[in-house]
Amino acid sequence: MENKEENQKALCKHVPNLLSSFVDTFVDFSVSGGLFLPSQKPSLDPQKPHQETPLSLQTRYPAPDRLIAIGDLHGDLEKSKQALRLAGLIDGSDKWAGGSATVVQVGDVLDRGDDEIKILYFLEKLRREAVKDGGNFVTMNGNHEIMNIEGDFRYVTKLGLKEFEDWAYWYCLGNEMKSLCAGLEKPRNMYDGIPLNFRGVDSQILHGIRARIAALRPNGPIANKFLSKNVTVLVVGDSIFVHGGLLARHVEYGLERINEEVRDWISGLMGKAAPRYCRGSNGVVWLRKYSDVEKNCDCSMLEHVLSTVPGVKRMIMGHTIQVDGINVVCNDRAVRIDVGLSKGCGDGLPEVLEINQNSGLRVLTSNPLYQRKNKSYLNPDSKEGLGLLIPKSGSRQVEVKA
Repeated sequence: MENKEENQKALCKHVPNLLSSFVDTFVDFSVSGGLFLPSQKPSLDPQKPHQETPLSLQTRYPAPDRLIAIGDLHGDLEKSKQALRLAGLIDGSDKWAGGSATVVQVGDVLDRGDDEIKILYFLEKLRREAVKDGGNFVTMNGNHEIMNIEGDFRYVTKLGLKEFEDWAYWYCLGNEMKSLCAGLEKPRNMYDGIPLNFRGVDSQILHGIRARIAALRPNGPIANKFLSKNVTVLVVGDSIFVHGGLLARHVEYGLERINEEVRDWISGLMGKAAPRYCRGSNGVVWLRKYSDVEKNCDCSMLEHVLSTVPGVKRMIMGHTIQVDGINVVCNDRAVRIDVGLSKGCGDGLPEVLEINQNSGLRVLTSNPLYQRKNKSYLNPDSKEGLGLLIPKSGSRQVEVKA
């Protein structure tokens, strides 16, 4: 009898945390388009056993057998899935099918499209599924992530604001449900410190603006849940990834240090302004010295930067749309992979970069032109689309500010 009572007490002790976990799952499902995020390692905090353990950011990975790099997505969920399918990374049910592959998405998930939150959830789902299957899915910060965390919403769509307004409704409803449980700490009002009105802002989008600020500001719920897991610079095997580009002073400052400081800023530990190396035309997420075709790539500068990172042969970057697709310059040392696939930013045909240890670099593309022009480069083992040797420079570039 005593054992039964003890068991009942133990069960009741965990009810508040079980309720909190249920509410979080309910909110996630409601705002993500019906996704259930796979479970992660339990929290090390005994007071919050259902809160996921924060992951330390990994800056360097060994060379995998298969490495896939994906450019800017800009709020277009369907085109994002098309790119993933080109590389055989998801199956017909949108589940991870990449096995032990390592995938790098170079940032700019936010802005210009209407499915920003849904993409964040989808990539998080794939990240968790990939780890369980022996793979890795690494997401990075682009300049549009940095802009939104700082409250710069110049490139947001109306439906993008509506998505955040809908998210805020479900998130606040979840917090109200949690506040009814005496065993849970009362949730913080996510709108604390945010003005009720903004001069010049139309009342029709006001709620969306306030919700977006609350979600994405440093220590905001969406910033913490997703963006704090992004890296800003990354080394995988002999490739270094960055959204814009790196200068020698960035490498000297420290790649790990950059990742840790940006994460701490997103988590609300370093004030409102982004670290200085994320701002301005020479910032790591803004630099175009290696991707701006009109001004030509500064190959000597790139060569110097790469020489300061042991074992690295090439820099892979997004940020600047290459109309003619993924291409290389500077003796294959600079790889530009932003094809402007989003309908809100170029509506380009999806392409991804594949690096195999045995066969080197190639492009997986959905562009039918390559079927006629590059038949000798076709790879019969490509999953979907066409495999071709990566083209040299000569690509045109779309001028899209920010």
